[in-house]
Amino acid sequence: MSDKSGIRLSALVMAHNEEAQLADCLDTLGFADEIVVVLDKCTDRSKEIAARYTDHRIEGAWAIEGERRNTGIAACRGAWIVEVDADERVPPALAAEIRAIAETDRTGYFLIPFDNYIGDRRVRYGWGASWGVSAAPRLFRQGCKQWGSQRIHPSLTLRGPEGRLENRMIHYVDRDISDMIRRLDRYTSAKAADLRASGDIGTFAGNIRRIFSRFYKCYVGRKGYREGAYGFLIALFAALYPILSYLKARLEDE
Repeated sequence: MSDKSGIRLSALVMAHNEEAQLADCLDTLGFADEIVVVLDKCTDRSKEIAARYTDHRIEGAWAIEGERRNTGIAACRGAWIVEVDADERVPPALAAEIRAIAETDRTGYFLIPFDNYIGDRRVRYGWGASWGVSAAPRLFRQGCKQWGSQRIHPSLTLRGPEGRLENRMIHYVDRDISDMIRRLDRYTSAKAADLRASGDIGTFAGNIRRIFSRFYKCYVGRKGYREGAYGFLIALFAALYPILSYLKARLEDE
């Protein structure tokens, strides 16, 4: 049964200065009963664009990613929630699959597989080790998913049985290699802040070892070699992520 609002399925979208691609994302979400957009520190036209699609908008400034996402989840009125970022698209086949799940009285959460793109190139293999995902629990029943309190890559608490959808979410991860480098800088700065806040930034030797283990995980274990030079780049950035985060936490002021 649906909740008292009569809304069966909510689509939750996170946006921070996403005027270039927010409309393309929201165009794919018409299958949902409501669209909720969380506007985080937006100074561009993101609010104006979101207003074309929904009256259910939340504006704020969150330092912690997990808190921002939990705020959005709490604002959703549907029995089911599909969580989408502004750089992602829900193709029609995936929309139909999500809608079918939302019409049931099941509980738990579902992993949605991703087709990740760097520019126009689909890169399916090699993602992982905090540098992109090949699947994520994006469809869930109310009460079955909660984000942790980290600034970057927050932890997840998941409840209920796990399922997996067949159709893929489209994710435009980076525009080019320069965009990948800028993302590495943002991610490591946020991770460094989390490390300082935890009081345990780790050790130099431990993070040096992780360079090799994480590269192997992405390039070999997750078959990044199948993507040629792009697979090598993904593995390289995944390998550098922990040591750069550690060095920023150790050498730079907050």
